[in-house]
Amino acid sequence: MAVQPTYKSSHPGIDDLREQAKRNIPRFAFEYLDGGCNEDVNLIKNTTELRSVELKPYYLQNFGGTDMRTELFGHVYDAPFGIAPVGLQGLIWPNSPEILARAAHRHNVPFILSTVSTSSIERISEITEGKAWFQLYHPAEPAIRDHVVQRAATAGCPVLVLLSDVPSFGFRPRDIRNGLAMPPRMTAKNIMQIMGKPGWALRTLIHGQPHFATMKQYMPKGMSMKQLGAYMNKTFSGRMNADRIAPIRDQWKGKLVLKGVASEEDAEMALRLGFDGIIVSNHGGRQLDAGQSAIRSLEPIAAKFSNKMTVMMDSGIRSGPDIARTLASGAHFAFLGRTFMYGVAALGNEGGDHTISILKVQLQQVMEQICCAHTSAFTKHKI
Repeated sequence: MAVQPTYKSSHPGIDDLREQAKRNIPRFAFEYLDGGCNEDVNLIKNTTELRSVELKPYYLQNFGGTDMRTELFGHVYDAPFGIAPVGLQGLIWPNSPEILARAAHRHNVPFILSTVSTSSIERISEITEGKAWFQLYHPAEPAIRDHVVQRAATAGCPVLVLLSDVPSFGFRPRDIRNGLAMPPRMTAKNIMQIMGKPGWALRTLIHGQPHFATMKQYMPKGMSMKQLGAYMNKTFSGRMNADRIAPIRDQWKGKLVLKGVASEEDAEMALRLGFDGIIVSNHGGRQLDAGQSAIRSLEPIAAKFSNKMTVMMDSGIRSGPDIARTLASGAHFAFLGRTFMYGVAALGNEGGDHTISILKVQLQQVMEQICCAHTSAFTKHKI
């Protein structure tokens, strides 16, 4: 049964959640969440260029109401958006993957768990009754790759998402200055930041230090922070290509999605390699500062491939109107990452439900305003 949208009047918008999150969590955690790479050029373009998309309203047409339900890979979701994968979620707010997975399950929207999140495949699958998707950072060792994929299948994940846009880790000056690590490095500066956020510190103490829950069993015990960083770089080295994708496609029996598509050439290859869908994305502006915004990549890709495969988008989407702009530009579905983490960092256990409710209310208002009965009709409103 669908959950009716309800939200707190004290935090009516996503910007309110972001500001509250900034007040609630240590600076090193907020800057990891909020920042991009290099000079944040593409981080800023993602949202500003998306918001240049304009919609045309039809005020004199008959209108019978709105329907946000959207079918995706054989499942009908209650809204055309889901929760994108985010790494190190438990560092930003303790237990946040589970909070968001529960909210997604209650509201019947998809939740994607990252390989480098802080809850395991098995735990998130249990919470969502086998409905969560899983995003795979491609391990360099075939044995680890095959075992992780098998775990996702055994857990019942209906969709496997292969990440393609991290052939190298992004250059992120804030994280370098903060000495970001898992768990957080106890430098004098970070200790002072933690002491200034007692609510975050207490919840971290209750839930324990965050760790890479899915990957933990493959890691040697007793590694120092320096060794852990080297291990992660070695474990996830290399880029995706046809030879690396083929054995995964052969092993995986569910739906397969390629995330990080930013060119028509890669979309064409994804179609040839048997992917069921793609997520147009630039990793939230965290990998290539000199690249296009996600919405500029989406438009030609959707025009050419939306009738051949499922085309989705993330990166830069912050609000209900942003979701509307994304769908109007040809995407079948939208995913948001930072937005949901702002919600959890702002409101804790209530953050996931509240954020989903905000987005539903905002999106419905846009649909009613422009006379768009169903999310599939947004494209006719794009100016």
